[in-house]
Amino acid sequence: MSMDFDFVAATDKPALLGLSTPELQDTARTALEQLGYKVHTAVNHGEFVHKFAQIPYQVVVTEELFSATTPEENESLIALQRMNMNQRRHAVVILFGFNMATFNPLQAFQQCAHAVVNPSEMFLLIQLVQKAVADNDLFLNTFREVQNRLG
Repeated sequence: MSMDFDFVAATDKPALLGLSTPELQDTARTALEQLGYKVHTAVNHGEFVHKFAQIPYQVVVTEELFSATTPEENESLIALQRMNMNQRRHAVVILFGFNMATFNPLQAFQQCAHAVVNPSEMFLLIQLVQKAVADNDLFLNTFREVQNRLG
């Protein structure tokens, strides 16, 4: 686990990457930084879960085979899928997979993600992140308004 301290201010937009493929990691980091996110990277499942528990990440980008040879071995994805909604409501989860059809809502629902992306369409990542975040904000708008009124 990395021991670098990286403080997150209230005005920061934190994002967490859980990607094993260097090309995906570089492209995702660049896209998120261009969108103004403060990007943190996890190198294994333990670090991913630890970081996710410490910071309310606005965007989480992971892949089906993060630190795994099969999706069933992806402990980070399994942890996200089994998490209480209260623990992960703040994060928009974007999942990469070669067997995924980009922005297929049924595949996203099956994986407990907000959006799925085929790595062959990485060149669209900025637009895909913007759309996933906007869709999530629209969906949770009423919930957040009520939550703010109740204090």
